[in-house]
Amino acid sequence: MTAPPSAAPLDDTGAPVPVPDRVRRVVSLVPSLTETVAVTAPGLLVGATDWCTRPPGLDVARVRGTKNPDLERIAALRPDVVLGNAEENRPADVAALRAAGIAVWMTDIRTVDQALASLRRMLAEACRVPVPPWLDQAARAWASPPVPPRRRRAVVPVWRRPWMIVGRDTFTGDVLARLGVDNVYAGHPDRYPKIGLDELTAAGADLVVLPDEPYRFTADDGPECFPGVDVALVDGRYLTWYGPSLVDAPRVLAAQLAAVLRR
Repeated sequence: MTAPPSAAPLDDTGAPVPVPDRVRRVVSLVPSLTETVAVTAPGLLVGATDWCTRPPGLDVARVRGTKNPDLERIAALRPDVVLGNAEENRPADVAALRAAGIAVWMTDIRTVDQALASLRRMLAEACRVPVPPWLDQAARAWASPPVPPRRRRAVVPVWRRPWMIVGRDTFTGDVLARLGVDNVYAGHPDRYPKIGLDELTAAGADLVVLPDEPYRFTADDGPECFPGVDVALVDGRYLTWYGPSLVDAPRVLAAQLAAVLRR
């Protein structure tokens, strides 16, 4: 293995990551980061979680989930670097991998601008690959996203039984804000609070945004709980993932929201 550079680059959390000058083997513990690497540098990825479904047909070793990764399996893959995210992965697992001598690069993404900058750094400094054209395309797409004539106030559930919603300081909230949708709970002290349905329906929202992941809301599962309020069923990948999906996300989400906004 090539020796790490003398000055290790810093990940999004400020931790130095001893990445070798040439990276040949990457394990990703986040679906959107998995897609980012697989699309940008085919062949570099050797391991991913069971939930990493993009790109279709991805053929790499599986290391369980984001919250319960198989640490022994990861070590056995001999990665040059493991990619993670501060929201998705548990600090204890990150610490255990680092204690085993494995370089772990952590991302921390809460806005579109942070996503674009973080992915650029991750690819260049953690994966040692050229920045791909799709990242520039994504930056252009988000520089002037389509915005409706009037803004909406929305509740954004991501789970039910119990109901869990998008709160403060989230990537999802920033995506929606850029598309003319203000999160009613953007000022909540928690990032993903559990809120009872009675409170949600009385929150003063004129729109409910229901993604199909992590909970799979559908036309028959979710909208019936919000009578008299417009509901937008949206693609969760475009709403919550940061990666190649950023290129088409403004167009796709705007169309899905517009279908409701025209009512």
